[in-house]
Amino acid sequence: MPATKTVPKEMLHVVDKPTLLYVVEEAVAAGIEDIVIIAGRGKTEIEDFFDCSYELEDNLLKNNKQDLLESVKRVTDLANIISIRQKHALGLGHAVATAKPVVGKEPFAVLLGDEMTQRPNNKPTVIGSLKTMYENTGISHVNVKSVEESEVSKYGIISYKDCEEIDSVLTYDLDYIVEKPPVGKAPSHLALPGRYVFTGEIIAALENLSPGRNGEIQLTDAMTQVARELGMKAVEIPCLRFDIGNKLGFIVANVEFAMMRPELKSPLLQELERIVKVNRGGSL
Repeated sequence: MPATKTVPKEMLHVVDKPTLLYVVEEAVAAGIEDIVIIAGRGKTEIEDFFDCSYELEDNLLKNNKQDLLESVKRVTDLANIISIRQKHALGLGHAVATAKPVVGKEPFAVLLGDEMTQRPNNKPTVIGSLKTMYENTGISHVNVKSVEESEVSKYGIISYKDCEEIDSVLTYDLDYIVEKPPVGKAPSHLALPGRYVFTGEIIAALENLSPGRNGEIQLTDAMTQVARELGMKAVEIPCLRFDIGNKLGFIVANVEFAMMRPELKSPLLQELERIVKVNRGGSL
């Protein structure tokens, strides 16, 4: 707020694209073709963004702006976009269960729309790596990252039984999850930053849950149930991660992604150097 009073936070722009477009591109790069967007009321802007825009496309065509026209069409053709309305805001678990008419009992990925991840050197995306791990094992895999003790109350924090290194990635046998534990009472410092690949059993677990904290259906409760009954792996995939719902995270994401653009990197570095100099007592 106040930016998100009229614009969904998932549609806030990082450089020149909405956050959600980066998220969808991550899924598409992993070979996922069907994207189910779960959104509450007041977020029709998301549906409109991925729909055809005949007037805009016609205007770009008539003005011979072919590059812009192709970029607009690419968004429309990126994937099969399926929109489902979450009629009541009853938590992330409820939102995931809302996708049942599309996913059925099939395995599926979950990517939070206000969380961005980036891996260097053309490595597979985070969700792509989780997808490959699921395909190799047949069990659910979720991404975790280590956070400071002062940060544990912002996340779901996992407890694990065993840890091993597989293909240079730390992999944990997930035991249970504590949702946003108080500082000093977390079972570990491994947090869930919003990337998951689940087997279909997670939907049944969610449907049988009673509301938990704040009257919401907690995804973490269902994950604990599935982990103990069928097994679930938590993997610490090295990546840059940005929380767009956080002001600092949003600013840092814009800087980091601008640095990845050759045409922006050099002038941006100059501006950042000027800003740092001024704020350290230098002159304009």
